[in-house]
Amino acid sequence: MSEKNLIPELRFPAFEKDGEWTVSSIDKLCDILNNIRKPVTSTNRTAGPYPYYGASGIIDFIDKFLFDERLLLIGEDGAKWGAYDNTAFLVEGKYWVNNHAHVLKPIGIDEKLLESYLVKLDLNPYITGAAPPKLTLRKLKEIPVPVPSTPEEQQKIASCLSSLDELIAAHNDKLDALKDHKKGLLQNLFPQEGETVPKVRFPEFEDDGDWVEKKLGQIGVPLMCKRIFKDQTTPNSENRIPFYKIGTFGKEPDSYIAPELYKEFKSKYNFPKKGDILISASGTIGRLVVYDGEPAYFQDSNIVWLGHSEKEVSNDFLYYCYSIVNWQTSDGGVIKRLYNSDLKAISIKFPENEKEQKKIASCLSAVDELITAQQQKIEELQLHKKGLMQGLFPKIES
Repeated sequence: MSEKNLIPELRFPAFEKDGEWTVSSIDKLCDILNNIRKPVTSTNRTAGPYPYYGASGIIDFIDKFLFDERLLLIGEDGAKWGAYDNTAFLVEGKYWVNNHAHVLKPIGIDEKLLESYLVKLDLNPYITGAAPPKLTLRKLKEIPVPVPSTPEEQQKIASCLSSLDELIAAHNDKLDALKDHKKGLLQNLFPQEGETVPKVRFPEFEDDGDWVEKKLGQIGVPLMCKRIFKDQTTPNSENRIPFYKIGTFGKEPDSYIAPELYKEFKSKYNFPKKGDILISASGTIGRLVVYDGEPAYFQDSNIVWLGHSEKEVSNDFLYYCYSIVNWQTSDGGVIKRLYNSDLKAISIKFPENEKEQKKIASCLSAVDELITAQQQKIEELQLHKKGLMQGLFPKIES
């Protein structure tokens, strides 16, 4: 292993003359407390206030604790070990740890610095076995760790990353608050079970009377695209039309069809209009995508939409009706496939006044835009943190 020029690309000015970093190992930098950890089967756990940690985080709360100090856990098995998979995480307070996570007490390195480096690192080269794959203690000890030459530099880097984590956490709290706000709006702007009007109504519609309740089959008819066979698709996207299967619905496509086939099927068979709400009818039932009008094709009975007149129920309003539908069976089980008969039997409530529908949809859409902007902000901060971590730690050449 070469330690030549072990200097990070980004360095705080105060430490530029402090020389190269050194390379150490986990067993030299940490006390390993694996002998204290202890598994407790689910049948033997008694509910309580103390977190019960496994390979990737809290899996339960129990009535006893093993540790009462700030320590670093890293998944031994049943975890993900890729770069930025958060395999390593700091825990504090009173808690219990099972035998699926290594327990480390950093003594020769700042704990936040070590956590950040291990999170940044791709640990897959240290994983052994296949059933299940495992980060053994021996392999854990082999992981080289770059260490700044002074404690002050360690603390400066750790403080920088901690501040960024706090900022991300604050933005996540704001995102959760926005989602809770939307949930409250949905509960109040739509009539609840047994009600004919919502609890909260815009003033201009208070005298408009009761909402109408109808089954979707009374409003329109379930539609789907013509079936596309596997031999009609290709993974090659060049000059092709995206074909969305249930596995790529709402994501990036991995299959494409010829433009000629797209034009033929679009002209001859059912095809969604711009603004129609596509519904996943298998896999995770009830995932929604609003068709944006761009050339694309969709997997027959796995992706459906309601053909209806927007004069009765606008698509903008219908989207939020779908978002509060309980996509479960009558006994609380999960629907494995949404058949046309199931979709037609779903009841929704709506105001007959098109203006009220649009007002409600516009209100909820505005909150959705805030949620999307907040999610983008968090993603930008996370990318910024990744960039910092890449620059603040030197690369160790093997």
